[in-house]
Amino acid sequence: MAAYEFTVSVKPQYLSEQSEPERSRYVFSYAVTIRNTGQVAAQLISRHWIITDGNNHVEEVKGLGVVGHQPLLRPGEQFEYTSGASLATPQGSMQGTYFCVAEDGEQFQARIPEFLLTQLRTLH
Repeated sequence: MAAYEFTVSVKPQYLSEQSEPERSRYVFSYAVTIRNTGQVAAQLISRHWIITDGNNHVEEVKGLGVVGHQPLLRPGEQFEYTSGASLATPQGSMQGTYFCVAEDGEQFQARIPEFLLTQLRTLH
């Protein structure tokens, strides 16, 4: 087990009621679970998202915390939140990193694995 490690999982969902396909606006929500799978308590400080639509248009989003929080997670603890994104195409993807600082001052990044945003229903 790594001393400094957050494991991130994401569940995306297409929001047809907020989307306007005739205006090339496809809205998605995504539920994120961040779990401290390391051995040291650490705080999530900032986020860096890379959002790519079906036309390979890339948008980067950087900012402090997530949904107004900078959660401090002890080993085994988790933090969950839901956010959203809007694309100009019915399909795309997101990935990124969280910048974290452990209670002993060590800095590390937690990878957000790439996940697909799609208007089509998918099997889980």
